[in-house]
Amino acid sequence: MSEFAAAATRLAGLAGMTLGWRPEEFWAATPAELATVLMAFSDDDAGGVPAARSDLSRLMEQFPDE
Repeated sequence: MSEFAAAATRLAGLAGMTLGWRPEEFWAATPAELATVLMAFSDDDAGGVPAARSDLSRLMEQFPDE
């Protein structure tokens, strides 16, 4: 199983357990939507730090929409 598939499987399970999301709801959500909802469970006082453009570019190269 690829790293992406393994991470997606873990996140789908987390979304199901904590949010009650069904697989269809998980896959319809954007990463930003999932992160926003999960941040409600966080103790992080920083309120979440947006990804830097360089991080986003690296991820787009690593996981192209093809």
